[in-house]
Amino acid sequence: MYGQRLRIARKNCKLTLEQVADHLNTTHATISRYENEVNKIDPYTLTELCKLYKVSADYILGLPYDLEHP
Repeated sequence: MYGQRLRIARKNCKLTLEQVADHLNTTHATISRYENEVNKIDPYTLTELCKLYKVSADYILGLPYDLEHP
């Protein structure tokens, strides 16, 4: 689920895999692996992507707004 949300957030920001990779000082293949959920995303990378995409980690992880009443 997080992979699809990462892809949507990136596309909403009109960024390419290469642009995101440059921002994170990694490769576009690594970003692609996150989006395809081949690689699990670590907390640091999740935080950096949330800042770049201007979204919350809750959104990326698919958590409900109200955890007591999903």
